[in-house]
Amino acid sequence: MLEVLHPGFYTSVQDLGRKRAGSLGVPCSGAMDAYSAKLANLILHNNENDAVLEITFGGCKLLFKERTTIAITGADFSAKINGRAIGQNAAIFINEGDILSFGNRRFGCRTYLALKGGFLTPKILGSRSYYKGITSDFLIQKGQELPYDPCLQNQSVSHASIKADFHHFTSRQIPCLKGPEFDWLSDKQKRQILTSTFTLSKDSDRMGIRLNEPIKNDLPSMLTSAVLPGTVQLTPSGKLIILMQDAQVTGGYPRVLQLMERSISRLAQKLSDEEVKFELKNF
Repeated sequence: MLEVLHPGFYTSVQDLGRKRAGSLGVPCSGAMDAYSAKLANLILHNNENDAVLEITFGGCKLLFKERTTIAITGADFSAKINGRAIGQNAAIFINEGDILSFGNRRFGCRTYLALKGGFLTPKILGSRSYYKGITSDFLIQKGQELPYDPCLQNQSVSHASIKADFHHFTSRQIPCLKGPEFDWLSDKQKRQILTSTFTLSKDSDRMGIRLNEPIKNDLPSMLTSAVLPGTVQLTPSGKLIILMQDAQVTGGYPRVLQLMERSISRLAQKLSDEEVKFELKNF
């Protein structure tokens, strides 16, 4: 078991989400930065869909009650074991009674903690991802215990670390494809969306990231249609909303762009007021 001594700002259990529950009206959920979550699992030779902890803005403190091996990826919040600094992107053996804590931010905003075999919280609709109304918890709580299979003997763990793509955290470029209603835009509006620098609104969360700079439009209303993580909607007010992992499965605003998974992951590591630019790809 892992005991939560301090849950941090926003920490939840996530895997790669409920890929086939959209017909039931259930959001996909899953790790916001799938790139970092998969990397953490692959370091441990787990299945890439094994459940991890998504730790937003650090501040988390965790007690391991049984031995295991962990990997930490994504944002760097100065992780420590028993007060001693540890690195990221490497397998680290954990003894019974060890305490993992996170401190000052160096870069990014979402950290991923994987352990050997993954977290074994209940699986609902094919996923362990927390989502309010689907799982009994939607955030971890102080005193909560999260189950995992312990390592019954010491393992030979390499101290080598994997070099993560730091461009993933620093690049402002957000590759995207045309959305179904992209051609509803005028040439001027298309140029504005594809050449402007946008800043992330403080009014953003796991459901969607809003951009501050408006795109004036008088686009016609449309029937509610399917949306998915990465869909970029243009609202009547001119604000762009990028739907993220906990977004609804239908929407009534024009879908002007669509982000790929790697772009969603990159965006998930940005803070409010950071700048991004859309980069249209042709496939």
